Amino acid sequence: MHLSEIESKEIIEGYKAKFVHTKTITLAFWEVDENAVLPSHSHFHEQTSQVLEGQFQLTIDGFSKIYEPGEIVVIPSNAVHEGKAITNCKLLDIFSPVREDYL
Repeated sequence: MHLSEIESKEIIEGYKAKFVHTKTITLAFWEVDENAVLPSHSHFHEQTSQVLEGQFQLTIDGFSKIYEPGEIVVIPSNAVHEGKAITNCKLLDIFSPVREDYL
């Protein structure tokens, strides 16, 4: 499988992703438009998020930081989080267990 062969889905305005699912995890390869907002939310999934390109501001349980390429953040289960793309971004999120809402 090649990433270019996976259909992209726009989940919310400005957030397009290509998903890969295994039995236990979901990988989400995001392309995010500059200034696109990720509304405040939480989920029972554990999540790691890595900035591949660009800058992304992420707020987790009230703590806000701008992440840059190479930085990885762990978002615990049920943590309230929100974000905003400072620039056009490419992100990689890994969720455990599988995000069935993204199938």
